[in-house]
Amino acid sequence: MAEKLSKSAQRVQDFLLKQGDDFDVRELTSSTRTALGAANSIGCAVAQIAKSLVFRDRATGDPVLVVASGANRVDPAKVRAATSLELQRADGNFVKDRTGFAIGGIPPVGHGTPLRTVLDQDLRQYDEIWAAAGTPHAVFRLTPDRLGALTNGQWIDLCEEPQPE
Repeated sequence: MAEKLSKSAQRVQDFLLKQGDDFDVRELTSSTRTALGAANSIGCAVAQIAKSLVFRDRATGDPVLVVASGANRVDPAKVRAATSLELQRADGNFVKDRTGFAIGGIPPVGHGTPLRTVLDQDLRQYDEIWAAAGTPHAVFRLTPDRLGALTNGQWIDLCEEPQPE
């Protein structure tokens, strides 16, 4: 673990402190860029990783943050049915411009402007979850309830159903 946090990870830590949270951002020597990599680095289940994905709403062009369990794939049709948002892929430049963070380290909090946020209800089954903290090596532990409060996100069933083989 690094002694001093990188600039992006420190931004997340500062945001959490301003909210009154004592969550500690940790920078690891191993990568947390993917949910599997993060779970292996932390020593938790992949499903406990709260992966932050940024999409663009087709109607408005606004960014939409989807925080999904690391074990799940997002079903855009389910998101549309629950929220009326029609998700489009967002490229790296759009994501960086709208969140201030690069893909692979996008946190669920600490963006320059609050984002419309949709949360995977599957995360609620865990006492603790782990989220990216601004870099591909930074994470922090929190609870699902606190994730909901910090993001003002809407909890929905957004998991893509497994396809029959």
